[in-house]
Amino acid sequence: MKHSFSIGFIAIALAATHLVAPAQTTSTVAEAQAVNPAIVPVSRPSGKGLERQNVVMERAKAAPGTYDIVFIGDSITQGWERSGSNVWTKFYGDRKCLNLGVGGDRTEHVLWRFENGQLDGLDPKVAVLMIGTNNSNTNKDGSEHYSTGQILEGVQTVVKQIRERLPQTKLLVLGIFPRSTTFSPQRGRLLQINQALAKQADGKMIHYLDFGSQLVEADGSISKDIMPDHLHLSEKGYEIWANAIEPKLKELL
Repeated sequence: MKHSFSIGFIAIALAATHLVAPAQTTSTVAEAQAVNPAIVPVSRPSGKGLERQNVVMERAKAAPGTYDIVFIGDSITQGWERSGSNVWTKFYGDRKCLNLGVGGDRTEHVLWRFENGQLDGLDPKVAVLMIGTNNSNTNKDGSEHYSTGQILEGVQTVVKQIRERLPQTKLLVLGIFPRSTTFSPQRGRLLQINQALAKQADGKMIHYLDFGSQLVEADGSISKDIMPDHLHLSEKGYEIWANAIEPKLKELL
């Protein structure tokens, strides 16, 4: 598989830590724990996530070639086929586009898809990426499963992989959307990640756009008209998304 050595090596190294004898040293344990899970490719294990993963893997394999736009992400991207279907038809129906969104995906799941051929044979003019919100979810006890820095590195690694695997494709990285009913530590973490993600843009092959302010009200709350569950978009939300990126897409295309 192209460009798979570095990430594949990390995955092998992480797996190997589970096979080390009990006599391993404290330093070895610390090194194993230091591996960022957000950059280690892993498949969805079961359920609807695995089913959808299989669908988009087959979707790309069955229809290789040139595309105007390929959308890569999680359930918010997958939602173009649900609440966003009418908006998709309006903005992208006359373009050759491919939706590679998988509900519940984190950065490591997207990297697994890349490692297993998701982008092989594709030649899109533009790729639109938004990923990372699921990495920001907390454990049942409220603790963070990923540090803010780990999430950032996960998204940066996805960006790097897209550039390596699709060198002729212009990449539009979107700021992770705000979420929750109003201000929250989680939303704050996402804002910090977005600030750093903006630095990925080079004005040539990598571009960055954050229109999260259009999804929140003046008091910082998120309307159910835009996000019924304060995470996933309504048709109105997808209309905001499409209108926000259209000028940049026209420029890149």
